[in-house]
Amino acid sequence: MPTLTVAFCTFRRADRLDRLVAALRAQDCPVPFDILAIDNASPDDTLGVLARLQALPGAPLRIVTEHAPGIVPARNRALSEALDRDILVFIDDDELPEPGFLRAAHDAIAHEGAQCVGGRIEIDFSPHARPAWLDDEIAGFLGRLDHGKAPLWIESDSTPVWSGNTAYAMALFRAQPELRFDARYNRAGADVGGGEDAAMLRALLALNARIRYRPDMAVLHAVDAWKLTRGYFLKLHYRAGLRQGQFRLPDFPRTVLGIPPFLLTQFFRHGLKTLGLLFAGKAALVRQAMNAANALGIVVGYRRRGAPS
Repeated sequence: MPTLTVAFCTFRRADRLDRLVAALRAQDCPVPFDILAIDNASPDDTLGVLARLQALPGAPLRIVTEHAPGIVPARNRALSEALDRDILVFIDDDELPEPGFLRAAHDAIAHEGAQCVGGRIEIDFSPHARPAWLDDEIAGFLGRLDHGKAPLWIESDSTPVWSGNTAYAMALFRAQPELRFDARYNRAGADVGGGEDAAMLRALLALNARIRYRPDMAVLHAVDAWKLTRGYFLKLHYRAGLRQGQFRLPDFPRTVLGIPPFLLTQFFRHGLKTLGLLFAGKAALVRQAMNAANALGIVVGYRRRGAPS
């Protein structure tokens, strides 16, 4: 039986699955592995494509449909389906693994003692043109991750790993049945943001789990054209602020209309700074507008405490 499963959760990306499954089957892995596809009830021909790929030679392909909408139910379904494996590796359906991807994941867990390992994520803008305003800092919010050329142990969320390129020692989840991706950070359909991977990282850090970064565990992440707009980054930061205000901030004793005054001050300060850059035509406008959108989201999220997201 395979001791390692590499899983991808997929929704409405049937056109990408041939390349992804072929690239996974081409991986050099030191142990037997299979591929797990979690289809999130895609309305396109995803199941038909997966069935065709299942019949091709190479690593076995398992197909599971998760009807509960969103990335969190899909990821948690993958955890359940692979609970008897030694290692579960996640990759996203808009990514392709680089050579050595599975070997690095296995080495970090089997030989370095990691309980979680994440790797490098590079951005592929083709065939779209990269907008001039989208500098390297802003591009980081498209999922790019690079902590340098040397492996390192992760001890805080200031050096994160993202679930589009992570692997887990499944003994950790067998020993901690309550350890799952947090449903409060779910992202379904065309929604943006989420944060379920950051929440999982914080949970693992709280458990003092051994978390490893391996630069040789690398994937190439394709960017959809609809994400290459200023509006996408503003919405992304607003949604991140919404979840932070609703779920992560402590309760503050002093509020005005249910909102701590300092949160309002932060929002107005960022808003005024954004207006100043707008009138001055400064290049930093987009990044500052993202800060303002995040501050607004925090205000709204804090006000919504106790209500559904």
